[in-house]
Amino acid sequence: MKKVLKVLRNIILGIVAVIALILLCTFTYNRVMIKKEEGYWQNPPGQMVEVDGHKMHVYTEGEGEHTIVILTGVGTVSPYVDFLPMCKELSSENKVVIVERFGYGLSDVTGSERSFDTIVDQDREALKKLGIEGPYVLCPHSVAGLESLIWAQNHPEEVEAIVGMDMSDTSIKGKNETGSFGLQVMRAFRATGISRILTHPDDSEESKLTYAISSKSYINKDNISEIKHIDEACDMVKSKPLPTTPTLQIISKTHEAEGDAAWKAGHQEIVDASSNGKLVELDCGHYVYKDEQERVVREIRDFLNGF
Repeated sequence: MKKVLKVLRNIILGIVAVIALILLCTFTYNRVMIKKEEGYWQNPPGQMVEVDGHKMHVYTEGEGEHTIVILTGVGTVSPYVDFLPMCKELSSENKVVIVERFGYGLSDVTGSERSFDTIVDQDREALKKLGIEGPYVLCPHSVAGLESLIWAQNHPEEVEAIVGMDMSDTSIKGKNETGSFGLQVMRAFRATGISRILTHPDDSEESKLTYAISSKSYINKDNISEIKHIDEACDMVKSKPLPTTPTLQIISKTHEAEGDAAWKAGHQEIVDASSNGKLVELDCGHYVYKDEQERVVREIRDFLNGF
C-alpha cells in the first residue's frame, strides 16, 4: 500500500511540476511579447494626456456643430478599436471623441480607487486639457451610462445631450460581482500568458492592437475597482433628480426577453425626465453599436439634426 501511495504521490508531483513549467513558459513568453509591443503605447493613434499623474488615451476625428464623446462599458479591451467604425461614420459631420478612461485601451492602469465621480472628473479634465470644449453629446455604452447621468446631474452646462447605446441605469444595482469565478479565471489566464497562447489576432492592425492590450492588461485592477463602485454610482444617481438633458435611449430588446422588465422601465424614466427624449428598441444584442451600426448612426444623426 505504501508503495502505491508513493507512486501516486510521484505522479501528482510530476503533473504539478509539468503544469508549473508550462505556466513559467507562457508567463515568460507573454512578458517578452509585451516588451516587443511597447510601440503601440509609444505611438498611439490618438493623443496621450496626463491626468492625475497618469496617461490617458483620447482619439479625436472630424469637425462639426456637435462634439460626440463616446464612453465605453466594462470589459471592452480597446474602446478605440471597438468604436472606430461608428466614429468614422459620425465624424463626417461631427467632432467625435473616443475616451479610453484609465484601465482601458492604451490608457494607464492606475491601481487607484475608481469611484464614478472620480471617473467623471478625470474624463472631464482630459477633454479640457486637450482643448476639446463642450457642451458634449455624451454617447455611453453599458455602465458608462451611470457616468453620463452623474456628469449631466453635476455639470448640466457641459452636456448638450445623452445618447445611450443600451447604457446602464440604476436597475443594475446589486447585479455586479467582482469576485465572480469567470472574472478571476480571465484575470489568471491573462496574468499567466495563457490567453495569449489561446487567442490569435488576424492581419489587421486593429486586431493586433486589441490582442496586445488584452495580453497586457485585460481585467485589471482599475476594471475591478470600477465594478465595485457601481452600486455606489447607482445611489449617486438616485440621490438627485434625473437630468432634463435631451436624450436618445437606444436599447436592446434582449433584456425584456430575458425577463428584465426594469431595464426598459428605467430607460423610459430617463426619457420621460428629459426635455426632449426618445426611446428606440432594437432587436439585437447588448452591443447595439456593433450589431446595428447603420441603424444606430442613423438614429443619432436624426436626433442631433432635430436640435
